[in-house]
Amino acid sequence: MLLEQRVYAAFTATASYQESMMALRLPPLSSLRFFEAAGRHQSFKLAAGELNVTPSAVSHGIVALEKALGVALFVREPRGLSLTPEGADYLTYVSEALSLIAVGTERLPNKQKKRTIAVSCAPTIASRWLLPRLHSYSDRWPNVDVSVDTSRRQVGFPVDGFDFALRMSRSSAADSGWTRLFGEQLVPVCSPSYRDTLCDGNGDIDLRRATLIHVSAASEDWRAWLEKTGTNGIEPGKGLHFDTIQLAFEAAAMGLGVALGRRPLVNRELVSGTLVDLGLEVIVADTAYWLLSSEGTAHRSDLVGFRRWLVREAEAFEGHLAGHLLA
Repeated sequence: MLLEQRVYAAFTATASYQESMMALRLPPLSSLRFFEAAGRHQSFKLAAGELNVTPSAVSHGIVALEKALGVALFVREPRGLSLTPEGADYLTYVSEALSLIAVGTERLPNKQKKRTIAVSCAPTIASRWLLPRLHSYSDRWPNVDVSVDTSRRQVGFPVDGFDFALRMSRSSAADSGWTRLFGEQLVPVCSPSYRDTLCDGNGDIDLRRATLIHVSAASEDWRAWLEKTGTNGIEPGKGLHFDTIQLAFEAAAMGLGVALGRRPLVNRELVSGTLVDLGLEVIVADTAYWLLSSEGTAHRSDLVGFRRWLVREAEAFEGHLAGHLLA
């Protein structure tokens, strides 16, 4: 059932709908926003960062809300924050109500308001895949603005104001709002000079001589590549460890070792020649990039157009990747 239908059914459950609405007293909207964000993140600090206020403001707002409602919404413990059973139940209603307000606001026929498409995307895929393609979208739809947010946080549709999000996952959620865009290819890469140090007497690459460069946050790294290629005699955990793909690529370009390149993210360095493909086996990653769409996307022609454009770009790109893998 759609969000609007669920909320409408809840509000019209009694025969005296209009009369009850006239007598209905609602808590302050700001307190409800604090509660929804804190309940979703299970943290006053993360909620404050999302809403651009102080953690103290969130805490005071929720205390005031609890006093107004006469019920405890959170359990505050030294180890962290958790919802009470009453708070968890209330969060469901508050989240849906705020979502309905956001959807209704977006559907207002305001001709003077210039539409903006808001996209949440991880920094690396934004700079290395999305941004180089945005010019083709702007050429087709010059009157539509696109806003790209690269903050690393969970997105709540549509409360956070985003229309789309690009995320990496092994599979989609049980949700029609998920669309697969393209997968990744894992390929060992290093600087041209470092490659020369790995050649044996026959000119073949001996990976056992290499310092492996790891990305600690990656769900698939050297261990996955070594297992899938059946490569033995190499300790998968040794080497240099970095927390971002960008740092791993930079370390490889400086000649510090061999990184596990991820197409399409490593394409820029391969084209420029700062990194080179070692010519070893390329594997297809289990993870893929997905497009997440908020409810109500189909009600705006600009969002429909952006989604179709992005999916077409992804299909063309994945076809290019597949051809490269077979080459």
